[in-house]
Formats: sequence, structure tokens, C-alpha cells
Amino acid sequence: MRVVRAVRDGVPVFAKAIYDMIGLPTTASNAEWARLFPGPVRRDAIEVARLRAAGAIVLGKTAADDFAYHGNGTSSHTGQVLNPHDPTSTRTPGGSSAGSAVAVATGMAFAALGTDDGGSNRIPAQFTGVVGMKPTFGLVPRTGVIPTWPYLDTHGPLARRAADAALLLAVVAGADVSDPLALTSAWRGASLSRLDEGALRGARLGLVEVHAPREQMTAEALAAWDRAVSRLRDAGAVIEPFAPAVTRVDYRDAFAAAATARGDAAVDPKSPAPTANALLRYFARRTDDPRAALRRGYAAYRAFYDVLPATYDECEVLLERPMTDDPAGRSFARSRTEVVAKLAGSMRAARVVAMVYPTMPFNAPRAVDPWPDVRTPLGYGNWLGLPEVSVPAGVGADGMPAMNVSFVGLPGEDAHMLALAHGFEGSR
Repeated sequence: MRVVRAVRDGVPVFAKAIYDMIGLPTTASNAEWARLFPGPVRRDAIEVARLRAAGAIVLGKTAADDFAYHGNGTSSHTGQVLNPHDPTSTRTPGGSSAGSAVAVATGMAFAALGTDDGGSNRIPAQFTGVVGMKPTFGLVPRTGVIPTWPYLDTHGPLARRAADAALLLAVVAGADVSDPLALTSAWRGASLSRLDEGALRGARLGLVEVHAPREQMTAEALAAWDRAVSRLRDAGAVIEPFAPAVTRVDYRDAFAAAATARGDAAVDPKSPAPTANALLRYFARRTDDPRAALRRGYAAYRAFYDVLPATYDECEVLLERPMTDDPAGRSFARSRTEVVAKLAGSMRAARVVAMVYPTMPFNAPRAVDPWPDVRTPLGYGNWLGLPEVSVPAGVGADGMPAMNVSFVGLPGEDAHMLALAHGFEGSR
């Protein structure tokens, strides 16, 4: 195992409840799963192992939504995670990486590991006022973590500062043969050890208004956003309105159109075969009879991920099917490549190095209330596999985090997005 000594010996970190950790059960924050699999696991998730090898002290696990499925921080196993900024203890910290965000926001840890399929790191980052990152898809291997949707599932850090997130990412990123969708190219973690202090000076940033229309933003979020744009300009960034070739409004249509033009199968990032096989690979690391374990936990898992067949017996036919024998997933991956190429072309034409927009158009609602009925750009980054760093942009009159700014780039631009976020932090 390669060791990156970027995280100093003794640095305390946490990992989300769906990560395997030697000596502890993996509950997935789900009461039924915890009952079915009460025993400690015998191997660390690859990210946890890399952190230990780099000298970090892994303190334990953090609560999340059941199976990392929702965005409210509510668990059938541990209850509702509270937002530490809210004196009434009624407002959500967001999720599903709720506990990881709270551990960082309260100073319990230097940083924490989370997962993101559609905002699970970025939502709690905004609601608790920390940095949350969704790296380039495949940059961080998912080995030893209960899977969700393999073509969307992305792991990354939550931290108080962008520089801290960069240090954690430098340790956990890199290929792993056990994850067939992880990037195989070598990861130069050293490029994250020192972020460019002047990354914003002269940087052309594309302001994508369609991703957070002003009329959909709360008054406090809008005020925070306007202040953030002023800070970016004061730091030397060139801010221009930008209409990318693909936006959060039409990205699903763009994927479908690309598949149709190829005469390919309909795209589906949540097709059942990859999920079933990811579960089988997960259990193969922690038990001598992975099929029996999968059968035992199947109903509990499928209650949240109903993409799988209704019964385990129906699922059996999917197991060990090669990724290449999954037409919907293969079509999705091909469309992703084509759609990202269109986005890249429009960014080059506009000479834009990154897109910027509010992570969410509103701050933390009460945990028991429905969220505002507005569309967010969260799924856009997951479908396209883009790196996104969500960084706090201030607090509201009530002392709650008002909003975060997202810096979003093309695949592989993780270090650059972190450097831009780092520059924004220094512009206060």
C-alpha cells in the first residue's frame, strides 16, 4: 500500500456509518441492518486503511441517514442528528453525511469521510457551515463501504477548511483493483499538499445562474451569494455569466439524446446489476459466505434501494455479471463521456476555468418540515462525474450558516477547485 504522509501523525478523523472499520460493526445507520450484522468487521475500508497508514487517528464512525439514502440526517438506528448551530435543536444538519459534517463543525475532528450520490456531502456542508467535497467520479475507491449506485457513488472529505480537505483527499485518493469503476491512473497526492494561495487572481469563473435562480433563493441566501460574488471579484477573479452546454435543467435529456444518437440502450445510472455485484463484492471482504450474507440483508437494503429485484432469488441471476454485460450502465458511462466533452467545449470557448453557483438556494429547514419545492444542481455533478468543492460563504442574522459557494470543474480538476475554494476562504 502506498503511503502519503500528508496527514500528520495524530490527526483525528471520523468516517461515515457505512464504512467498514476493524473492531466495529457496520450498521449503515439502519436498525434492521444493525440487528442482522451485529458483529465487528475484520477489515478496514480502503480509505480508512490509508488514513491509518498515513498516521491519522480514526476515532470512530458518524451517524447518517439509513443506508446513506436521504438528506435529512435521520436514522432508524441512532435517531435524528442535530444541527450544532441551532439553539432550538429543530433544524436539520442535512445529509446523508450528517454526522461527519457535525463532527467537523463542532471541532470533534480535523476532517471526516463522507459519501455523495446526489448531494450527501454538499448538503450538510452548507447546512452546518463546513467544506464538503464531491471529487471526480472514480478518484476515491469505494472498497469496504456499503455501496449505493456504483455509477454515481463518490467518496470525499468534509473539513473546516479547503486545505484540510485537500490533505485528506491526498491520502485516500488513488486506484484500487477491488473497485472496477475507480480511476486507474496514478494519483499525484503531492499536488494537494500546498494549495495555490493566488488561484483566484485572474481566474475566469462562470456564474451559472440557471443552477440557482435568484427568485428561488431565500433572502438570506441571496444576500450571502451577492457578498460572495463581490468577494471573488475583490480577490481578483473575473466573474462572467456563463451558460454551459449542459445544465442542471437538461443534463438527463443530454444523456438520453447521446444514447439515442448512438443507437444505444437507454441510460440508467441506477441499473440493478452493478448494485447487486457491488453488494456481493462488499460482503466478499467481510465474510466467507458473501451470498448468504447478501441473502440475509437483502430485504433491509432493498427497502431503500428498490432498484434491485423484489427478491434475492431474482437477484441471483444478476450476480457476477460483468460490467460489460450491463447495457443500461454501459450506455450511461458512454453518455457521460460525450456530455462532459460538450461541457468542456463550452467552458473552453468561454475561457472559463470553473463554474460557480450556490450549493443550495436555501439554508437549513426544520428537520420535520418539507424542503422548499425548488430544483437544485446537486445531481448534475454526480451524473457528469465533476469535482465540486462547497465552501461556506457566511452566516445569517440568526447565526445559522446562510449558504455555501460551489466551485465546479471538469474531471481531474480537483486540486484546482480546492485551490479556488482556498482562495475564497482567504478573501474574507
